[in-house]
Amino acid sequence: MTFYKDQDGYKIRTKNGVSKERIMNDPAYARTRENLSEFANAASSGKMLRRSIVSLMNDAKDNRITSRLTQVMSKVKNEDLTSARGQRNVATGILTPQGKTWLKGFNFNKRAILDSVLQTSYTLNPATGEVTIADLVPIQQLEIPEGATHVEFSSGFLNLDFNTGDKDLQVSNLVNVPIDATISTVTLTPVAVPGGIGQNFYFLKVAFYQEVNAVQYPLKNGAFNALQILEVL
Repeated sequence: MTFYKDQDGYKIRTKNGVSKERIMNDPAYARTRENLSEFANAASSGKMLRRSIVSLMNDAKDNRITSRLTQVMSKVKNEDLTSARGQRNVATGILTPQGKTWLKGFNFNKRAILDSVLQTSYTLNPATGEVTIADLVPIQQLEIPEGATHVEFSSGFLNLDFNTGDKDLQVSNLVNVPIDATISTVTLTPVAVPGGIGQNFYFLKVAFYQEVNAVQYPLKNGAFNALQILEVL
């Protein structure tokens, strides 16, 4: 047995007595190979999505984003009702309504859930990817981290093909406002509609800053920044 510690505390791991060669070739482990193949597809699909939005996600993620997203991609993969066992995949599962639903509302930073951080309504135009937050009052409608003086909004419109890996991310303008009682309407419009024949993903990001001597600094390296998938079409 191996004793080790992770962020959840101390754990014990037993050594696997079955060799990799046997697992990959013994007919008795056929189900295991099928499960491994499908898990690999879920993991690679999650990696594909993360890398597609790295410019948005870089300062708005938690330290378990890889495993959390892989778990969700496994659920998407399970919606593939046409492929043979061991060959079910995210590219097919995401074509179903439920496959899209599994990813809708996914938060990349579990420490900053968008619906808790942004406590007002917003609208999405799926044709253009434009996100509008009407009559925003930052001091009243945000969960404000200690030390934050400003908040910045941005959005993303991604087309991603899980079959080919082709991707096109179009990001919006940045809207940065002081955290006070001023009422304003935030309009985030991606530069263009992304090209491609994959699925459309829509993102909204909220990032906090602290201003010192007229210079804004990311608050605690983005620990309180929120990034969510608003919709998948």
